[in-house]
Amino acid sequence: MATTLKAGTSWNDAWQRCLGAAPEAFRDDRVLNLWNGDWQADGRTLPATTPVDGSPIAGPPRLDADTAHQAVRASLDQHRAWRHVPLNERRARVAATLDALTQHRELLALLLVWEIGKPWRLAQADVDRAIDGVRWYVDGIDELLGDRTPLAGPVSNIASWNYPMSVLVHAMLVQALAGNAVIAKTPTDGGVSCLTLACALAAREGIPVTLVSGSGGQLSQALVRAPEIGCVSFVGGRDTGAAVATAVADLGKRHILEQEGLNTWGIWNHTDWDALTAAIPKLFDYGKQRCTAYPRFVVQRDAFDAFLAAYLPAVRTLRVGHPLAVEDAEDPYPQLDFGPLINAAKAKELTDQVGEAIDRGAVPLHRAVPDPDRFLPGQDTSAYVHPVTLLGPPPSSPLHHAEPFGPVDTIVLVDTEAELLAAMNASNGALVATLSTDGEETYERLAPQIRAFKVGHGKPRSRGDRDELFGGFGASWRGAFVGGELLVRAVTQGPAGERLPGNFPDYHLMP
Repeated sequence: MATTLKAGTSWNDAWQRCLGAAPEAFRDDRVLNLWNGDWQADGRTLPATTPVDGSPIAGPPRLDADTAHQAVRASLDQHRAWRHVPLNERRARVAATLDALTQHRELLALLLVWEIGKPWRLAQADVDRAIDGVRWYVDGIDELLGDRTPLAGPVSNIASWNYPMSVLVHAMLVQALAGNAVIAKTPTDGGVSCLTLACALAAREGIPVTLVSGSGGQLSQALVRAPEIGCVSFVGGRDTGAAVATAVADLGKRHILEQEGLNTWGIWNHTDWDALTAAIPKLFDYGKQRCTAYPRFVVQRDAFDAFLAAYLPAVRTLRVGHPLAVEDAEDPYPQLDFGPLINAAKAKELTDQVGEAIDRGAVPLHRAVPDPDRFLPGQDTSAYVHPVTLLGPPPSSPLHHAEPFGPVDTIVLVDTEAELLAAMNASNGALVATLSTDGEETYERLAPQIRAFKVGHGKPRSRGDRDELFGGFGASWRGAFVGGELLVRAVTQGPAGERLPGNFPDYHLMP
């Protein structure tokens, strides 16, 4: 029975290690903002709690708009100096940063567990993907960069909380390697301590990084619209993304805007059910709190019984619990598919949506119950949602047309190929999709009609790092596509008149 916390993994243990590893960035019980090359004890620190058990952790020190503008102007000064640093020196400094991140790999992962609820396996993978991904760019930057030059101003990064290392830190270090100063806003919902430690290690090596906290409303004027900004890189929801997209289009500013979409998995004339059964558990990694999760299955009605026979046994194997709860303090980390959602408010919102969908006619096919052995006695579990599967969410429900960003699967039954395509394209664009069908001809005919950037044949698609292009269709993406050479091209200047590959509503505005 899991009744205790794994030895050496408490929040206090992690915090004390932060104070020792980067005393310049952590002070007593708060983190600092990094701008103008110094760690600043400014901003109003808000209380924060961990989704793991609801206990207090360090909150973000939120700046006001005026201070954010000062930080951006200071970053431009850093940018003007950094863009003239020789490539060999930039490469050496980024490589040294990667060595420092590797040295503190376990602490970074532990911070991810407490701040955003990642199980240990996935937290380590997030750190490792950042380090390994950037090393690929360090090794190949001469060829990737060629004669390209840095942008006229720093790159501003606004990202969601779910992948602080493998998305945000990864992007920032590649942007810096390409010759740009970088600015990042800490995500509102979590990850501030992990990002603070990572940025402290980068700043020690002379990387021109700015890290600030604050509300989007307060900071967007500086981080998106300020004339000093050379490029905006955004990862988040469609509502906020739409406002950013409007701003950068009006200003003709370079941009990379990754937004949510309802990624779907279609089943049509399919018989390889063993492959589907094997894929289902992986689709629940981190509770489907990621941009390439598959929350919607569109299933041929005639195959629904066979689909359920393959799907239900797999979803019943999922392991959910406290990421650090073990039977004995010296036991290995628990093996989980996911832990809590990002916070109790999100868990309640999703639970309410499930209840309302059922009230309006959705059929509950699976609702998992907690295993008490995977939690500490008496712990707060308000941020945990256990797997749910609904058949036929009503059109009035958000679960019918939007990404739930949690462990809730919905199933829609269809009778024709036209219905299949319409249901798979319900959200006006997605990042990924998959079609399970036996016939190669059928796949080749239908896949181009699915409005997702990457479409798999019976296999899930992922964001991809390194040399694989990534983007989206419709409202799921705006601006430059990224990945490998294109990530470098997105944050550098090429020949006069160059047009970057991507989704640009106002293509002629791109510098």
